[in-house]
Amino acid sequence: MSNTPTGTPMAAGPLTRAVLEIDEYVAGLGWDQPARLFALVDSAALRTQEPGLAERLGLSDDAADGALTPIEQEELPAGTPLDEFLGTIAWPDAVVGCALTVERLMLPPSAEASVPEDLDEERLAKWVAEHPERQEVRMTVAVLRDGRRESALRLREKDTATEVLTGSDLVPGLAEALSATFAE
Repeated sequence: MSNTPTGTPMAAGPLTRAVLEIDEYVAGLGWDQPARLFALVDSAALRTQEPGLAERLGLSDDAADGALTPIEQEELPAGTPLDEFLGTIAWPDAVVGCALTVERLMLPPSAEASVPEDLDEERLAKWVAEHPERQEVRMTVAVLRDGRRESALRLREKDTATEVLTGSDLVPGLAEALSATFAE
């Protein structure tokens, strides 16, 4: 991954730049990808403490102050619910934040009123997957130890970097789950 993703505004803060870098990286892999977990480390500290790794990652010496470097972690275990897996994570002190990308199906708010009641999780997922207004979305959510958060949403039908929506509270439940990985 590069330090400045294509199309990322230089005025964006380090966390937004990291989220967009991860979004761009995963977008390059195509759709129908598994969830991916990333550690976020301070780029300057990484260059000082692990110069060989920094060089392999292509980190330049002129990175902006506070720049974050995403480092992809091992593949998430298949068959383990995401919330259970996140509950097992303990990050070392060098990790200042983390990010996760997941693909999901979503419905527009207008369709939510028509969701049948009393569906278990499996039947609800099947109902959403068959709904004519469903949309595939890739969510990239990042949090820092200090509580800051950022998200990027990319719809499959609008799969271009210029159509990525960013905001700090787009996926609050996932941001809370990621923040909990830093709880002491």
